[in-house]
Amino acid sequence: MEISLAGERVACDPSGVLYLPGEDCLVVSDLHLEKGAAFARRGMLLPPYDTAATLALLTLCLERYRPARVVCLGDSFHDRKGAALMPAGERDRLAALMAGREWIWIAGNHDPEPPVGIGGETFGEITIGGLTFRHEPSVGVRRGEVSGHLHPVARLAGRGSRRACFATDGSRMILPSFGVTTGGLNVLDRAFHGLFDASRALACMIGHSGIYPVRFGALAAG
Repeated sequence: MEISLAGERVACDPSGVLYLPGEDCLVVSDLHLEKGAAFARRGMLLPPYDTAATLALLTLCLERYRPARVVCLGDSFHDRKGAALMPAGERDRLAALMAGREWIWIAGNHDPEPPVGIGGETFGEITIGGLTFRHEPSVGVRRGEVSGHLHPVARLAGRGSRRACFATDGSRMILPSFGVTTGGLNVLDRAFHGLFDASRALACMIGHSGIYPVRFGALAAG
């Protein structure tokens, strides 16, 4: 689904990534790599396959678009130790994905420091073309801001299950989380209040066969 975002042409992909054709740039948010390992270190055991599954999905996206640049919008690793303790096999797989392209890590609240031994460049935020990429959305309306952090999901009023979505009003956008074990926050939650022009706010919901833009007024809480 292609839309105009603050005057820039962007494509929302059903995988949950955003592609900027004019910049040959792919944007992904909230990978939360090594989340299972982070939970295990705290005595809460999860199946240890989340990193492999997330990287496999990301591989498909990169093969489809073959971008020259990748921007990861923060919380790429679930905690500060994730990058350093990543198993060698997964580290090699990530290195292969990064090879031959510019790779930008945006610092998140889970991973505020550059990933140890991984490579790439780390920024608090970065502007590419007419868009500014950061992890957490700024307070109030911000034209051209692209962020993550809130893991937006939406549900149609009266029917249907919750779906991950791209939340936007055509001026700014919040990307869905990409990691396979991440949850979601309904776009009607108070955390989203004041971030969008209510008259133009859309949840671009990810369905089985495409992306479906739905106005916030047609959504239900929960």
